[in-house]
Amino acid sequence: MSKADYLAQLEPLELQLNDLARWLQHTGKRLLVLIEGRDTAGKGGVISAIASTLNPRQCRTVALPKPTEREATQWYFQRYVAHLPAAGEIVLFDRSWYNRAGVERVMGYCSEAQAKAFLKQAPVFEKLLVDDGILLLKYWLTVDQERQELRFADRLADPLKRWKLSPVDLQARTRYAEYGHARDLMLKATHTAHAPWTLVDFNDQRIGRLRLIRDLLDRIPDRKVPEATIEFPPLGHAPLLERFDGPLKPI
Repeated sequence: MSKADYLAQLEPLELQLNDLARWLQHTGKRLLVLIEGRDTAGKGGVISAIASTLNPRQCRTVALPKPTEREATQWYFQRYVAHLPAAGEIVLFDRSWYNRAGVERVMGYCSEAQAKAFLKQAPVFEKLLVDDGILLLKYWLTVDQERQELRFADRLADPLKRWKLSPVDLQARTRYAEYGHARDLMLKATHTAHAPWTLVDFNDQRIGRLRLIRDLLDRIPDRKVPEATIEFPPLGHAPLLERFDGPLKPI
């Protein structure tokens, strides 16, 4: 998809996302969106597309680093709980507690017993969130290995994207099939009626973003609330220049 076509189709979705944000503030509902997928799938790009026109005080992105030594001794879900949305908020997780079912399991950062325990506990944890009124949406972005390889090469060649590459990413290249197996086990255990997964094809990232945002909006259909009327009377005098009394001047 061309950039021009993408932007033309994105614009009306951005307006609807703002309608959604207004509805959340009006109703006090809480929206939690988990964005998961392989390296290079496009998680950061779709999160930016969702959040770019929303109030950053209302819409937050959470991308947690590896656990600290202290966090590693806590209940696994504990460090995520602090980032859950409050009334009227949207929280977008760039990776989430599902790290345990994916990268941690495949790369050996947790034991097999811990991974299996997680798959039993995650649906229970999510049921508590949903029962408390949180609107929970879970997306897995799919990407073929050929496309993934091209994106890795692009990151390596582009100095503005090289920060996205890590030793773990490079190791993951050789474990594409293992990640797929871990993903299938995760989906089987955690695709539930109260918190289902939605898979989105992200081989074309622009099309994938549009499809994901459209699906997100369709899952919350009754989101229109009247806009507050804001009066904008005449200023009543000629516009003033910003002047400074002192040695400091704008550059």
